[in-house]
Amino acid sequence: MLSRPSPLAAGALPALFIPIWATGFISARAVVPHVDPLAFTAIRFTAVALVLALIATASRVRWPGDRAGWRDPVIAGFLMQGVYLSGVFWAVSHGLPAGIAALVGSLQPLLTALLAQPLLGERVSGRRALGIMMGFVGTGLVLAPKLGATDPSGIPPLALAVSLLAVLALTLGTLWQKRTGGRVDLLAGATLQFVGGMACAIPLALAFGSSTAFDPAPALWLGLGWAVLVNSVAGILLLLVLIRRGAVAGVAALFFLVPPVAAVLGYLLFGEVLTPLQGAGMALAALGVAVASRG
Repeated sequence: MLSRPSPLAAGALPALFIPIWATGFISARAVVPHVDPLAFTAIRFTAVALVLALIATASRVRWPGDRAGWRDPVIAGFLMQGVYLSGVFWAVSHGLPAGIAALVGSLQPLLTALLAQPLLGERVSGRRALGIMMGFVGTGLVLAPKLGATDPSGIPPLALAVSLLAVLALTLGTLWQKRTGGRVDLLAGATLQFVGGMACAIPLALAFGSSTAFDPAPALWLGLGWAVLVNSVAGILLLLVLIRRGAVAGVAALFFLVPPVAAVLGYLLFGEVLTPLQGAGMALAALGVAVASRG
């Protein structure tokens, strides 16, 4: 059983989670030229499930004692991992601009706030709602230069629809995890989540993926290693701790900081341009998250 973090460690968890999650965009950029996206997600989820199962076995975690304890994390993982990541990778690989995909992804905290009341009975305060809106506007400012370079008439409708479906799945999976995850050990639950992700990603890869699109370049192996060990193993454990400890709408607001951090990483690693407008958006998104977290 994972121990409860100290107050100091708990305060550091969001600051650690955000850059870990944001580097997913960097690893995706590294591997997309070398592998079919659906095959990559299937390989990734299988590897993560194996790594977490080994850690769980070595740690002698307490596995669920009833059918619901096994079922609920698998459902959450099917939605949060399988449908979401497979959908986003597929949409981007089929022509959806990355800026549009990121903007669609930033709808997740808004959907979470809207659904938390009817599905969980969790009241979203006026302050938290204000913070979520500030975060959404700030994220839009960060993405504005990229969106301005996109011709809306060229956005593939099917790819956009799949991206929206993926974000809805992430939202529902987050709410399901909040509702049911407290009964299961965190490490056991994380392992079962990626089993759920496999249950979604492997059939999709077999049905719609391309087995020939595999170039075993060093960038692919580095990107896969990072995606498995950092984005997935470390990222999902942090996310589950945050969901268990905090109000789900406040945790979801952290996702507003992912595009700004990804933009900074793109500037540092790939020389991408950061404009004053994006800087203002980062500040507004950070302020929005601070307000929502105090909701």
